[in-house]
Amino acid sequence: MKLNTVFYLSLLFFILLSCKEKIGNEENFVIYQVDPQKQNIRMYWKDGKNEIIRSLNNLENYTASQNEKLIFAMNGGMFDPDYAPKGLYIENFKTLHPIDTSKGNGNFYLPPNGVFYITKNNKPEITETKKFIPSPEIKYATQSGPMLLIKGKINPTFQQHSKNLNIRNGVGILENGEIIFAMSKKEVNFYDFASLFKEMGCQNALYLDGFVSRTYLPEKKWIQKDGDFGVMIGITEPGH
Repeated sequence: MKLNTVFYLSLLFFILLSCKEKIGNEENFVIYQVDPQKQNIRMYWKDGKNEIIRSLNNLENYTASQNEKLIFAMNGGMFDPDYAPKGLYIENFKTLHPIDTSKGNGNFYLPPNGVFYITKNNKPEITETKKFIPSPEIKYATQSGPMLLIKGKINPTFQQHSKNLNIRNGVGILENGEIIFAMSKKEVNFYDFASLFKEMGCQNALYLDGFVSRTYLPEKKWIQKDGDFGVMIGITEPGH
């Protein structure tokens, strides 16, 4: 009887702890979990007039013009001064910008950087750039860096108590194939941001950007419609 009591108390403590961690995450991060097999996920850069969309407000208007309702969106990678994607960008099976395997300065080039992509069968993947294999089966892809998680481990270049703080957004993939999008509500370092994806059960995760990061998620009352960036990632449902 005592053993059972100890077991149930331990279980209750674990549940309460897990709930507390989840609440803590929600307080510090905007988090959206996506099932790509059931939800319509796309990457956007230009509209039907070949004009760069640039903001979440413009993206909402553009999807509405396509008779779709935007339910989630965030910026989807770094960009050059002309708002062109920095590195690989594939949209609707077309490579609109080539992969960048060069070395340079800035977060994009922190080793290793990586590619987040979605296949024809709506299977998401995150892989290191050097391991990326081009395929006609890839429907969407965006390159960024650095990788936050690599095979379940935090990028070894990150320092646990780093003072390099910023608003950050990124993407991770769970073992069941669902996608985690997250943006910090306040400034965090790379180590703590990567830890979020690790605690949620992701094996691989990729940093998308910082400072300019914005997220649109009405169901959680987080509505940012501004922004000034290149590629965006959006989830839509049929409009009414």
